Amino acid sequence: MRFTRLVITAINRRWLTAAINEVCGYGSSVIACDAEAGFEGWVDAAETLDGRPGASVLLFAFSTEALQKAIVKRAGQCLMTCPTTAVFDGLPASEANEALEGFAAKKIALGDQLRFFGDGYQKSKLIADRRFWRVPVMDGEFICEDKIGVAKGVAGGNLLILSTTQINGLTAAEKAVDEIAKLANVITPFPGGVVRSGSKVGSRYKALVASTSHAFCPTLKGRVESNLPPEVNCVYEIVIDGTDFDSVGAAVKVGVEAAVGEGIVSISAGNYGGKLGKHHYHLRKLFETQKPRGGSTRGSTRGSTRKT
Repeated sequence: MRFTRLVITAINRRWLTAAINEVCGYGSSVIACDAEAGFEGWVDAAETLDGRPGASVLLFAFSTEALQKAIVKRAGQCLMTCPTTAVFDGLPASEANEALEGFAAKKIALGDQLRFFGDGYQKSKLIADRRFWRVPVMDGEFICEDKIGVAKGVAGGNLLILSTTQINGLTAAEKAVDEIAKLANVITPFPGGVVRSGSKVGSRYKALVASTSHAFCPTLKGRVESNLPPEVNCVYEIVIDGTDFDSVGAAVKVGVEAAVGEGIVSISAGNYGGKLGKHHYHLRKLFETQKPRGGSTRGSTRGSTRKT
């Protein structure tokens, strides 16, 4: 996958939250969304370019071209419209970022496209080789970086939490997502970070590229060849996207550790026959030096360009 990081600033946390919710909306899966998007973390005002409270979001797409289209639309409709916001490149050229695979192979236009909304009244400013656009809007100016960096990322790391009850499974999933949220460089793009509609590749209906993962649906036990033990009545999935292989692996490990608890029968993962994506995380190998607190792990999770 290709990804970018936006740093959004605003006058306070309320309007930052509004901007995050909008720009990350409808960003759960590239099966049907233009991008997979999620909140990465808060950025202290001392670390932002304009000295205001900030937040970083990560957005992933199949290609640089697809990401370009998604970013311009999302920033134009969701960030430029939001009171007091400004948008900056979260992947500026630096020694640290050059370590990212394929970093700066291309830059994609952001402010360079959004500036036309200024109808000729927009102004540009160049600071330390970084160009910014000042677009007049009704509460002042919308400040936006001209171009933003793109790098290769890893998408599709996943966990399957098998539990005796829905509440036990949901509690475990919430704990896992909360711990993963403490890590940098990763997002869990689905609603609240949790997926209930896990999918398999293909369908009996030709128009669909994916359909319900029937082997993991508790209500179908007895009707299909099930992958669920008799005592399992609920399965939740957590999907993880990250900037690099190790960051996703670390998030998977943290998620497993946090999910272990009451009513959790096992923790597995989907690998789709090992055919999707070049990155392969074996759950047991993540614990070669440190085992989880209890319970069991089985299966593997494959980073891929397709999700549930």
